[in-house]
Amino acid sequence: MQKRIRVMITGCGAPGIKGTLFSLKNNPDGTEIYTVGVDMDDRAVGKYFVDAFYVVPGPEDQQYIDALLNICTAENVDVIIPQTTRELSVLSENKSCFERVGTAVMVSPFEAIDIGNNKLKLLEKFRELGLPYPNYRLVTSCVQLIDAAKLLGYPDVPVVVKPPVSSGMRGMRILKESAWDVHRFLNEKPNGTEISLDELLSILSRGDNFPELIVMEYLPGMEYSVDVFKGKKVEVAIPRQRIKVVNGISFTNKIDIRKEIVDYTLRASYVLGLEFVFGFQFKLDVRGIPKLLECNPRVQGTMVASVFSGANVIWYGVKEAMGETVESVPRINEGALFYRVWGGVGVVDGKVVEI
Repeated sequence: MQKRIRVMITGCGAPGIKGTLFSLKNNPDGTEIYTVGVDMDDRAVGKYFVDAFYVVPGPEDQQYIDALLNICTAENVDVIIPQTTRELSVLSENKSCFERVGTAVMVSPFEAIDIGNNKLKLLEKFRELGLPYPNYRLVTSCVQLIDAAKLLGYPDVPVVVKPPVSSGMRGMRILKESAWDVHRFLNEKPNGTEISLDELLSILSRGDNFPELIVMEYLPGMEYSVDVFKGKKVEVAIPRQRIKVVNGISFTNKIDIRKEIVDYTLRASYVLGLEFVFGFQFKLDVRGIPKLLECNPRVQGTMVASVFSGANVIWYGVKEAMGETVESVPRINEGALFYRVWGGVGVVDGKVVEI
């Protein structure tokens, strides 16, 4: 690895930007890092933490790739780290364009991303592999939604509804017949994920077309996120308990190397053809069996936790993307904790103060 590398980080306003930067700046090789951040929004908070910042079009825009190529050329970017789901496919499809200007892209092949980002295709792949997955049904109408919910035990037990393709928690709801009562109303903060079947049907009736939805078994146990590096010679999967989650973001994490979760993750990632850095999420069912929730074929928002586990997976991904094969990884620190805290940036007359 060269003494100084220049890294472009997309989605510079994503919640995980500080963690990604920490992972890079605190790499175990002591390599100096120059960071170039890009985002659609000039107000992206990450602009205050990178060495250079640019506003770019969205990945759906025809000018997106050209904009990134121009920045890579101007800034002599060595490698791109995608941070958001929307851009993965287009970056993967145009990987050769960046290679021609000397920039590597830390992204999996298009086919792997297509399955990883599609919850239905991923569930079907786990079923084919004989790996644990929640019971589910695909529905395309109100009648099918009602039938599927009842088949999965609603209203006696909660049921989850989510679209096959979404980012974060968008479109996800937990069906509960009596989601709130007076006690909860007075003592708990609002929870935007809980809703009754009738309330959901009312929402879905206000559109022109009923969307495809997955109705699936509710998993009540501990949720795990798995931070993964997969290189040519070395692979490592680091499960962590998501002890406290706020709006889909992990705030309290504990490294917990459950062997079966590691095995499921590595087996699935091999079959899917995922490369470099990515993540999986699992949740325990009523019997304590970890079942698939989803895959994130990119850097995860709290992947910085891997630094404190002893294995800096983001850094390993950068090295591998730039052509340096990772030969080994350190022993994982079981039980390591990572807490996220609220912070902020004050900007007055161009002066930046972080709290």
